[in-house]
Amino acid sequence: MVTGIANKRSIAWGIARAYLREGASLIVTYQNERFKENLDKLLDDVDAPVKSLLLDVSNDESMTAFANDLEAMAPKGIDILVHSIAYADRTDLEGRFLDTKRDGFVMALTVSAYSLTELTRAVYPSMTKAGGGSIVAMTYQGSTRVMPNYNVMGVAKAALESSIRYLAFDLGKEHIRVNAISAGPVKTLAAAGVKGISQALHSTEERAPIPENISTDDVGNAAVFLSSDWARHITGHILFVDSGSHIMG
Repeated sequence: MVTGIANKRSIAWGIARAYLREGASLIVTYQNERFKENLDKLLDDVDAPVKSLLLDVSNDESMTAFANDLEAMAPKGIDILVHSIAYADRTDLEGRFLDTKRDGFVMALTVSAYSLTELTRAVYPSMTKAGGGSIVAMTYQGSTRVMPNYNVMGVAKAALESSIRYLAFDLGKEHIRVNAISAGPVKTLAAAGVKGISQALHSTEERAPIPENISTDDVGNAAVFLSSDWARHITGHILFVDSGSHIMG
């Protein structure tokens, strides 16, 4: 199951394509009818059956319906969950973090961080039925370093990464692994809401050990690895796919 596909440039779409390439049976989610229209257009070009489910992590009724629909759609369980969901009000990504309002803070943390725990709880019965599985979330190094104009999203990603470690501990005995990919800057719909994305892309080309930007395909290949038996003893880990940018001072 892959969440968070907005359009053809989405990191989640790059991950979905990688799973399809490797022969996975895929379920994708959409937040509302507008996103479903975009998703259906992408799936028109896919030469494989793909199922879709409504999922709005900010709505309790949607979460309950999602869990019930998942049971009916995948009675034998699912093996993989990709969490690629994040949101913050654009005004909270500008100016000073100091000026973040309570409502904006709660929304960013709820959608971008707590949704991983809630979604994991929803798919947990399905994964145990399948005998274990792999959960992969998307993060960014703004969780540990100050990135101008990332603000409350950096705090949300820090909470997400901490959640990954606690979930990895909780679920390890059931052979459910929980990891994250920290991707370098990519031109996506989400990135368009953050000022300075062009500068970040240029910085990678200028300063990273591998002087080139990554693609959504690179992230997809990393997700396949983390979800495979090759990574069966890797959990609670943040895998950087950023041409090595995170090691630079």
